[in-house]
Amino acid sequence: MLTRSSDKLSTVSLADKFDLAKSRVLLTGAQAVVRLVLMQHERDLEAGLKTAGYVTGYRGSPIAGLEAQFERAKELTDKADILFHRALNEDLAATALWGAQQAELRGEGKYDGVFGIWYGKGPGVDRSGDAFRHANHAGTSLHGGVLALMGDDHMCESSTSAHQSEFAFVDAMIPVLNPANVQEILDFGLIGFAMSRFSGAWVGIKCVKDNFESTGNVDGRLDRLDIRIPDDFEMPEGGLNIRLHDTPLAKEARLHDYKRDAIMAFARANRLDRQIWKRREDSRIGIVSTGKSYLDVLQAFENLGVDEVRARDLGLCLYKVGLVWPLEHTHLQEFVEGLDLVIVVEEKRSLIETQIKEQLYGQAGAPVVIGKRDEADKVLFPAKGALDPLDISLAIGARILSFTDDADIRARLGKFKPLRAELVPGEEIATRVPYFCAGCPHNSSTTLPEGARAYAGIGCHYMVQWMDRETEGFTQMGGEGANWMGEAPFSKRKHVFQNIGDGTYIHSGLLSIRAAIAAGTNVTFKLLYNDAVAMTGGQALDGGLSVADMARQLVAEGVKKLVIVSDQPEPFEVMVGLPPETEIYHRDRLDHVQKELAEIPGVTALIYEQTCAAEKRRRRKRGTYPDPAKRIFINQAICEGCGDCGVRSNCIAIVPVETAFGRKRAIDQTACNKDYSCLDGFCPSFVTVHGGRLKARKGLGHDEEILKVIADMPEPETPVLDVPYSVIVNGIGGSGVVTISAILGQAAHIEGLGFGSIDMTGLAQKGGAVACHLRFAQSPRDIHAIRVGVAGADLIIGGDLIVTGSHKILETIRPGSTRMAVNDHPVMTGDFTHAPDLSLPSRALRKAIEERAGAEHVLFIDAHFVTAKLFGSNIYANMFLMGFAYQMGALPLSPQSIEAEQLGREQSMCCSLMRILSRRS
Repeated sequence: MLTRSSDKLSTVSLADKFDLAKSRVLLTGAQAVVRLVLMQHERDLEAGLKTAGYVTGYRGSPIAGLEAQFERAKELTDKADILFHRALNEDLAATALWGAQQAELRGEGKYDGVFGIWYGKGPGVDRSGDAFRHANHAGTSLHGGVLALMGDDHMCESSTSAHQSEFAFVDAMIPVLNPANVQEILDFGLIGFAMSRFSGAWVGIKCVKDNFESTGNVDGRLDRLDIRIPDDFEMPEGGLNIRLHDTPLAKEARLHDYKRDAIMAFARANRLDRQIWKRREDSRIGIVSTGKSYLDVLQAFENLGVDEVRARDLGLCLYKVGLVWPLEHTHLQEFVEGLDLVIVVEEKRSLIETQIKEQLYGQAGAPVVIGKRDEADKVLFPAKGALDPLDISLAIGARILSFTDDADIRARLGKFKPLRAELVPGEEIATRVPYFCAGCPHNSSTTLPEGARAYAGIGCHYMVQWMDRETEGFTQMGGEGANWMGEAPFSKRKHVFQNIGDGTYIHSGLLSIRAAIAAGTNVTFKLLYNDAVAMTGGQALDGGLSVADMARQLVAEGVKKLVIVSDQPEPFEVMVGLPPETEIYHRDRLDHVQKELAEIPGVTALIYEQTCAAEKRRRRKRGTYPDPAKRIFINQAICEGCGDCGVRSNCIAIVPVETAFGRKRAIDQTACNKDYSCLDGFCPSFVTVHGGRLKARKGLGHDEEILKVIADMPEPETPVLDVPYSVIVNGIGGSGVVTISAILGQAAHIEGLGFGSIDMTGLAQKGGAVACHLRFAQSPRDIHAIRVGVAGADLIIGGDLIVTGSHKILETIRPGSTRMAVNDHPVMTGDFTHAPDLSLPSRALRKAIEERAGAEHVLFIDAHFVTAKLFGSNIYANMFLMGFAYQMGALPLSPQSIEAEQLGREQSMCCSLMRILSRRS
């Protein structure tokens, strides 16, 4: 066992992330991008260049956190002449970066060059193909350069389709770098700028959840990299960078004749592809991988008990590809020479494997190459979904045994096969589906008249498809309504409603309305104006478009009738700038208004205005939004438990209360956002309180009492980190799960440990499931794949019974070994709003968890009940579970690091409280 002393703790600060004087820092992928541009600017200064930076793109997971990080670092980026600019959409952002590379061409530039970054999600890559092609053909400036961050959602966790964007970049002939972790986002970013300047091409960087939304220890030294200019490439006359008066065919010729060779020469010079485990004369099997999959391969070898020494004895060698397209052939040929078998491990469709086969085709003695399919043409590493280290272990292990009968490998495979076979079968017992927030405008705005039908849009209201509201079907962002243009001429239905959010309208949605008007389609566009892009974190609307601006645009486009509906219509009745023909109603008249609009031939529009509930809560905390002194309560002595209030309001703040007289209803005051739509039903049990305030409980303060109790507490023995230690913290979005991940990561950083985490948030902002995967080790080098795979968890802190009992979490449990602290407080799903008799299958969930882990390894406790009793709130429930995990001796950190002052007073107090709570229970 290992105990750590507080005198070994490092002094760190949250400000270290962007301090270029600090070398060892803890960064997320988004923070690495901010540090990257600051480093590029500083490296240019040291090289005698006066450069500026330009970062622009469009929000979206896994790139969503980038905007917030640039806002936090604005003072630093402003000093470094780095401009961060949110674009209205992705292709306009790409075009703007094309323009930034032209700044010096006419002698009018303020700087020696402008280095730029484009960012966007997979769908944004798709829509920007034309802009990418034009910009890449034109080229980059000599002291500028452009990186394109492609945010790919391989598992479709926050998208409408799974994405793999490399092929879109190949089509535009943009080279693609695939970083494995946060360190390589920083390294490949600096290398990418240099490559872009040298070759005159844009450079793509693959960003997936496992690298961009992860957190890790990073070496942030300015001089860490020695980037080399190739000496085996002859630059053509005039160079390869952007120029004036360039014809399209000249651009194409330069791209094919020179730029591709320049890219590969640069890759050779800087060893972007390299042998990790050297090929020897007796090597027989070579494994080739890249990015996230490379870390999965390292984890697979760890599962098999294979290190570099064992690999040599088994005839194995390993090749890591950094530049996945175009694949540099010289070093690859050196690697595969003399091998019998090459196994290519890459997620989604094959890109590297195809290029290897193309390069080896027709060569005498070339090895067999397998990847997506095996030697018998059967599926080996599927192109769908994501790869898991256990599956890779089984595949590689089987090939090792086909060449050499190793007893240890055979024994390990014998243990792995049952784990794969024992994955949880059958249907999920229960699911935690994202839902509209309490008081969400879409609870009211997405209702329809009886017999009407609607199409969904991209945004929070997309979730209405999971509710009983006659809304189904969607399009790509900006295509809303165009699907009905094609369906309407062939349908018996005369009219539909089309939902479209304000963010989509600004991004590209106005064009589809114009198209519907041109086509004479009978449709009512319901423009849901909630004053924030809530799905990706509550960002402000780009350009500040107001309801009046939108109304004037729609009337100018030619809609037949325009109506504004609001929960507060009074300001619109005196608003200057609204078209005079605009009709204004309270949301109580929504049903009547929709029926009228449905009878008008042609295109009509309804602007439903109500501020996003989550944004209301944020603004009220900041004091920038009115907080009415009015609250609603339910008198349970009168409530009959009929559930009509939930059906009327669709609000998840209405919760069940079990009493001696049956199930009643209550309003969770900690969740209520004061929408008051629950009053729409006629129910005598509702009580309105004006002017009152919720009673605050004192709870436990960060005072002498806490310090005394901590001093008297015996310290548990912590796990030994002779091998990486894997933790999953899961729960419901918004309940502090990600905060715990951040606290533990900072604590590990303070202790000087290696740490990596991935926050699997998906639609967690809307009450969906969230799971944070954490790895701890003695050194960052010891951490391979961060995502905890099948039977890979050492500890699970389960903040929600439904999420913990899901297949995704259950399969990570190692039977008889994984320790668990699980909150078994029943938190209803959104289905309760229209299913008044819904009961959670808590007993079945607990049984499934115990059967997988072993009852002796699981501690169930109602953490909500304990923390609510102490604090009048459940905000500390997950902290309470973390305290139990520590007292169980299952958390590999010292309390001194978790409670370090550098975390800030609020987090430090929380961490102290979690230990007190766990003891006092």
